[in-house]
Amino acid sequence: MGQPVREYLLTLCVTVAVTYLLTGPVRKFAIAVGAMPEIRARDVHREPTPRLGGIAMFGGLCAGLLVADHLQNLNGVFELSNEPRALLSGAALIWLVGVLDDKFELDALIKLGAQMISAGVMCMQGLTILWIPVPWIGTVALTPWQGNLLTVALVVITINAVNFVDGLDGLAAGMVCIAACAFFLYAYRIWFGYGIEAAAPATLFAAILMGMCLGFLPHNMHPARIFMGDSGSMLIGLVLAAAAISISGQVDPDAMALFAGGERNATKAMLPVFIPLILPLTIIAIPMADLVLAVVRRTWNGQSPFAADRGHLHHRLLELGHSHSRAVLIMYFWSGLIAFGVVAYSVHSTSMWIVLAIAALSALGLLLLLLPRFSPRTPSWAERLVPPRYRHAERAAEAAVRDASAVEPEPARPIVAGVSGVNGATAVGPRSRFPDRRKAGSSR
Repeated sequence: MGQPVREYLLTLCVTVAVTYLLTGPVRKFAIAVGAMPEIRARDVHREPTPRLGGIAMFGGLCAGLLVADHLQNLNGVFELSNEPRALLSGAALIWLVGVLDDKFELDALIKLGAQMISAGVMCMQGLTILWIPVPWIGTVALTPWQGNLLTVALVVITINAVNFVDGLDGLAAGMVCIAACAFFLYAYRIWFGYGIEAAAPATLFAAILMGMCLGFLPHNMHPARIFMGDSGSMLIGLVLAAAAISISGQVDPDAMALFAGGERNATKAMLPVFIPLILPLTIIAIPMADLVLAVVRRTWNGQSPFAADRGHLHHRLLELGHSHSRAVLIMYFWSGLIAFGVVAYSVHSTSMWIVLAIAALSALGLLLLLLPRFSPRTPSWAERLVPPRYRHAERAAEAAVRDASAVEPEPARPIVAGVSGVNGATAVGPRSRFPDRRKAGSSR
């Protein structure tokens, strides 16, 4: 088991490095081609910022798949399954449409059609939902058209949920990274805990998705130097949906011996495992709720569901008084609580401590929402471990120096008649109060 972990770690590090190193040149390229839209009414940033960050993320995706294909254990994913190729095909198509949208602002219906086509391309290559687990019933097999329709719906919903939440610096990349981390833990447990090789592609997709987000985040944290744009948000949304489809719709729960021992035992055994089988929907619960609320709000106001506004959850946090960074961290907190809470419950569903811990953390999250003016400080021992903007001691010292320099009067200069000052100006003294009119050109 140690060898696959090392290979996943190598794939993750390569994806992070390639994405991180490509983002700088991509930023210069975006500025050169003019992919810097004007500030819109719904934007929270104040300066035009280049987009097209999805180009670097797509490069990280390709690098991660290429490295995994040449590793001893992960190579079997490519030999036994066509899902990595299906993912790459769909990702390339949605990424290309996203690049065009970042530069030319495509119509929303065109992007929706591209999302459906990308999902269809993956379905044609075998990345589709074959069955779904239903509590108290068991595994329900789907017809081809039912599986394809459900696959397309899941891809479109996930892509738009991630796209809707991409409104603050580092928000979408961080939330998807948290989701991918939780999903990786669950998929890895299904593969090696139950010995089901069908979970291997989803585990690989989650590891690569983590690398894409981690490599891009240093450039995208507030204040962001580059945005991922639709080329990035639609790309990571599709990769997350592909991982969900791979494990939720192709890993047969019967292979886990969940339905042995009668209907009552089957229901009891199925419950903790059924919840994580829809884990991708729970880990984007906040973006999904934002998506539903946005559609209802815009439809109620007589607007198009695709019309942009400033009513998203992250905009509401800013209106409550939270700072930009604090609003992002609060969204991170809730995403991590939901994602890792579900994973922990799937492992130890009978442990009351997990339920109590989730309830306590939820209460803490609500408290943070109600205290927008509270700003925690970084401990002194951790000052060197955080970015400069979070080093409160250094910032306080610099502010004190600036205040002292602003209040302290300038030292008085010696009053000497006829002696020039620093800038060549004549010092004001008893004989220099009035200028010499002869030097000024007077006839006298």
